[in-house]
Amino acid sequence: MIQDWTQLPDILPVFPLTGALLLPRGALPLNIFEARYRTMIEDALKGRRVIGMVQPRTLESESQEPPVYDIGCAGRLTAFQELEDGRYIITLTGIRRFRIVEELARTTPYRLFKVDYAGFMRDFEPETAHSANRDYFLKLIRQYVDLQGYQVDWDMIENTDTETLIHASSTLAPWAPNEKQALLEAADIERRYQTLIALYEMAIAQAAGTGGSLQ
Repeated sequence: MIQDWTQLPDILPVFPLTGALLLPRGALPLNIFEARYRTMIEDALKGRRVIGMVQPRTLESESQEPPVYDIGCAGRLTAFQELEDGRYIITLTGIRRFRIVEELARTTPYRLFKVDYAGFMRDFEPETAHSANRDYFLKLIRQYVDLQGYQVDWDMIENTDTETLIHASSTLAPWAPNEKQALLEAADIERRYQTLIALYEMAIAQAAGTGGSLQ
């Protein structure tokens, strides 16, 4: 178990995946089917069980090794299942964000990066979004999912704490890759909440055809 940031490796195997957002203390389920990433998971299980998630700056289909954003998040493998067809179903739990220093010369089928965790000292600490207007936040979530036609468990949502709702809204909603990156790079949960509010308002306005804010 990783207890503090000094135990995190400064050389990370990294999984670039468009639209996949891992946040500190958040959870990200993944279906691993490519051979190189199956190898990455197997190697991680032999060591500290830590890998990094980053978003490509271009679609993976345009390049086998696309350029990636500078900031990602290290996560620990906290759940693992091997399927008969060779796939792995895993869950990563976010530990701490990092900034990429450099990509290393290839010695593995997957990409390795030297990373720096400085600047993200608060990622280990639980946060509270003191400025969050929970009633308004829930109103936006309800309007958004209704417009999208999603089916959700409202009792569960209403009984979920605000920090978890912010993580879930950031991770699960189909925001554009640059929008998910903005949520990752938000300095703290207060700014992540404000970014989410803006994203929900814009998405609702566009879907409703009003072109304006709900406030």
